[in-house]
Amino acid sequence: MLEGLPPNNAAYVMRLACDETTARRIADIIVETFDPADTAAAAFEETPNTKDWSQGPWIVEVYFGAPPDEASVRALVAVAAGDQAAKAATFGAVHQRDWVASSLEGLKPVRAGRFIVHGSHGRAAVRENDIAIEIEAALAFGTGHHGSTRGCLLMLDRVARRRRPRAILDLGAGSGVLAIAAAKLFKRKVQAGDIDPVCVTATSANARHNGVAAFVRPVLASGASHNALRQGAPYDLVFANILARPLRGLAPQIARLTGGGADIVLSGLIGRDVPGVVAAYQTQGVALVRRIDIDGWATLLMRKRGGGRRAER
Repeated sequence: MLEGLPPNNAAYVMRLACDETTARRIADIIVETFDPADTAAAAFEETPNTKDWSQGPWIVEVYFGAPPDEASVRALVAVAAGDQAAKAATFGAVHQRDWVASSLEGLKPVRAGRFIVHGSHGRAAVRENDIAIEIEAALAFGTGHHGSTRGCLLMLDRVARRRRPRAILDLGAGSGVLAIAAAKLFKRKVQAGDIDPVCVTATSANARHNGVAAFVRPVLASGASHNALRQGAPYDLVFANILARPLRGLAPQIARLTGGGADIVLSGLIGRDVPGVVAAYQTQGVALVRRIDIDGWATLLMRKRGGGRRAER
């Protein structure tokens, strides 16, 4: 798992050796709490030099673009993993090689339905009928390891078994995993946008690398404000893997950009966020169809009323 800040902006790091569950829990609370443009988290399996596993074998690292408030970060670690973990965490400056080298070391291919997301070092895991998406770590949000990204891929797989969307939109594209997955699956143009220029660059590069540049051409946009995104409407499949607050704010825009019966996949939510997000979309004529929870992150399949399809169990 590696989410957030690009490596050239990372100047400081917090590091803790622990078990896998603790590492992922700490990384998740960091992603939830801090601005992803300034702070990021990585949880990965370490290859030990000894057989002493008492402190691992997993590592969680939190990267900062500016000097962190150590007391505040330790308090968050304590909430996620207890006081002992908070005291054991160490802080220091980032060496330029740390981000990519340490993250790729433990980054393994991830399967979600028919999809497999992997780095170049994981190509051997791809099977004949897989829809493979090759994404390197440290480019932008979305290596497939985060529970929200995996949840969206599983929802896409489910949608694809019932229909073939004609117009597809990915808001908050990150590294482009979802847009690339949809383009590979449907061989259709996918409109994609992100508020972060680093993510737009990463999505473009990843689309070229995965052979779908003709279908995925991301734009820099806040929400769906870009003309290219509005002109692609009405959409019958929308992804928005962001966070709860912007998802609530985007509800009216997404509703205006979708036709009756459109599938809307929302993620980046922890459990307590779900009722508020669902309520915001219900007021726009969008109903909850299905929910998936992975590693504490909820992914919602919503549907715009008016298409005549029944809700799924």
